[in-house]
Amino acid sequence: MFVKLNIALIALLETEEGKPSLLAVNPGLIFWTVITFIILLVLLKKVAWKPILGILEERENFIKDSLDKAEKARLEGERLLAENKEAMARTEEEAQKVIAQGREFAEKLKEQILSDSKAEAKKMLDAATAEIKRKNDEAFESLKGQVALIAIQAAEKLLRENLDKEKQMHLVDRFINDLPKN
Repeated sequence: MFVKLNIALIALLETEEGKPSLLAVNPGLIFWTVITFIILLVLLKKVAWKPILGILEERENFIKDSLDKAEKARLEGERLLAENKEAMARTEEEAQKVIAQGREFAEKLKEQILSDSKAEAKKMLDAATAEIKRKNDEAFESLKGQVALIAIQAAEKLLRENLDKEKQMHLVDRFINDLPKN
């Protein structure tokens, strides 16, 4: 393969019918090519180099500004995300507090209602007990009076001639006081 490449290179360097080859080295041509290249560089430096550098610098500044803006936007986005997470956490915490307060209020209300109903039931029971006692006392007093009257009438019939009215009353009162209060 190396041999084939050398043969192709030699064929290019050989001249056909006395004409120089394109790949043949010509010192004069090299000199003028270098001079032309240097002149072209000087002209480009004076005419095109500054505008090209200015455009490149503008492009570099634009890219830097874009990167800075993107970084600021990223940081702002992260800050907003953190704020949103914090706000959501606060909202969740407040919701839990409201739920806990609602439960606590419901529990207190339940206890209050139970306490009030127990107090009302006790009050009603006490009132009923007092009413029963009062009715019992009334019935006992009424019965006591009736028993006394019956006893007096019975004793009067039996002892009409032996006792006077005052002795009879004294005897009846003592009898009634000796009765058990059931």
